[in-house]
Amino acid sequence: MATERIPRVAATAGLAVVLLAAIGVQAVAIAASWGLRYWLVGGAAAVVVGVLALVRDRQRVVTATAGLAVAASAVVAARLFDLPTEPGPALALASAVLVGSAVRALAPLPAGLIAAGGLVVAAGAWAVARPGAGGSGVVALNGLCWLGGVTTGLTLRLLDERARATAERVRRDERLELARELHDVVAHHVTGIVVQAQAAHLVGRRDPARATESLAGIEAAGGEALRAMRRVVGVLRDTADAPPASAGTEQIEELVERFRRQGPPVRLRLPGATTWPPEVTSTVHRVVREALTNVARHAPHAGQVTVDVAQEPDAVVVEVTDDASSTPAEHRGGYGLVGLRERVEALGGTLHAGPRPEAGWSVRAVVPTGRA
Repeated sequence: MATERIPRVAATAGLAVVLLAAIGVQAVAIAASWGLRYWLVGGAAAVVVGVLALVRDRQRVVTATAGLAVAASAVVAARLFDLPTEPGPALALASAVLVGSAVRALAPLPAGLIAAGGLVVAAGAWAVARPGAGGSGVVALNGLCWLGGVTTGLTLRLLDERARATAERVRRDERLELARELHDVVAHHVTGIVVQAQAAHLVGRRDPARATESLAGIEAAGGEALRAMRRVVGVLRDTADAPPASAGTEQIEELVERFRRQGPPVRLRLPGATTWPPEVTSTVHRVVREALTNVARHAPHAGQVTVDVAQEPDAVVVEVTDDASSTPAEHRGGYGLVGLRERVEALGGTLHAGPRPEAGWSVRAVVPTGRA
């Protein structure tokens, strides 16, 4: 989604500004000492590696390998042609970004090889450096940039893995809860089928017409059971029993009323008489509960909250919005929404959560009823 790309675009733009500033500062410094023509090779290398650092997300292995190769070439050229020591600050910074990005995102083997390549470039700069060609400070800066890139990459990698593990646990818990609910729904329908079949067996001998009515009831209950069973596909089942968590529209009204007593005012719109399957009803309740929980945590200063539940021919549409104007978007997408999305998608629906164009936040779920 467009809103999810905004932080990445902002980070790339910030990196571009930093790299341009580093290139500019180094160009001015070399122009005042060596003369700018002595930095044509180093400056070109810094620009190339900087561009590779900005587009690193597309092909991390290719960009990192190419960037280190350019940096190594600059080191060799500086030694052969008596140029300022390379990698200079701008080139070292861009190379550190490539190394850190690879360490964060790639598999262990290629990440380790690229980190080792960065160390080789830094060590090579130290080995071929000449006194007066840039000083030991440039060599030390290369080592610090490499170390900073690797450390940052490893830290972000650990945080990413921890976040993935937490999200997967939330998804698994949501699947298990949904599977328990669907198990209860199917058990209810199957029990009805058994009871009506027994009744048909008893009355069929005396009154075949009444037996036909029982068979029609069995057919209807069997259709409901099949629809519910289709929703179980791909959902894990926990062996432990749990009480059903179905909730009707009256529970939604109670939920909103409790929120009103502790949070901003809420405007609730519900459809009239509903005939949703139990798993759909409980999911609608869950969407409203999670959305109101997010408002209470992150936007208690909102002036108005709207809970809108609408019935469409083949789905239920739930939308919860608030008008808070100063809540950062990145603070509104916790793991509760991860589990909620897993639940809605397991039923064949969709969930969108993000900032509204005017102000505030919106959570919108479309949950199919399977009765088109």
